[in-house]
Amino acid sequence: MSVRMQIVVAEPSVIIRSGIIAVLKRLPMLNNATIFEVADMAQIQVQLCKWKPDILIADPAFSGNFSLQNLRHESGCKQMKLVALQNTLLNPSMLKAYDETISIHDTAEQIKEKFTALCRPDNEPPEDGKQELSLREKEIIVCVVKGMTNKQIAEHLCLSTHTVITHRRNIAGKLQIHSPAGLTIYAIVNKLVELNDVKSNE
Repeated sequence: MSVRMQIVVAEPSVIIRSGIIAVLKRLPMLNNATIFEVADMAQIQVQLCKWKPDILIADPAFSGNFSLQNLRHESGCKQMKLVALQNTLLNPSMLKAYDETISIHDTAEQIKEKFTALCRPDNEPPEDGKQELSLREKEIIVCVVKGMTNKQIAEHLCLSTHTVITHRRNIAGKLQIHSPAGLTIYAIVNKLVELNDVKSNE
């Protein structure tokens, strides 16, 4: 699936901005996408009016100076999807207005999964009716089922605690499961763990 669309990456840091763009250009579904850069957040309104993007990727820490809904309306991009570019630990409430969140700690595969979902027409559900979990997300579910804390999971998988929290938020969003008990049932049903393994960790 290759989608013809316009994407704006609004990020003051040239290193982060260039890195995100490099990853996006490697995604097969974005072969026909045109990607624009905005380094000066004060110019974002003008550039959106000029380019009319389908997707805006912006750091919530810098986009807090304007209303996202007003930005959509005033730029004439009412259907524009908003992607939060997270490179610091943020209050979850700051991410509620966004359609998706990508972290600088995400792998290329995770970013691919998220953009596959974003590029899918709103009326076209995933083939199996739900978003596929990545291998890393499955590993984290297993760790949660075993009763490990975020810090313990981070140490076990050689990740930062922040990355683990991001993964868990993504898992909850994909599965609509928000409790360890619910994840335990999911893990057993989908054969991620054996029932005996769960009992041995109670």
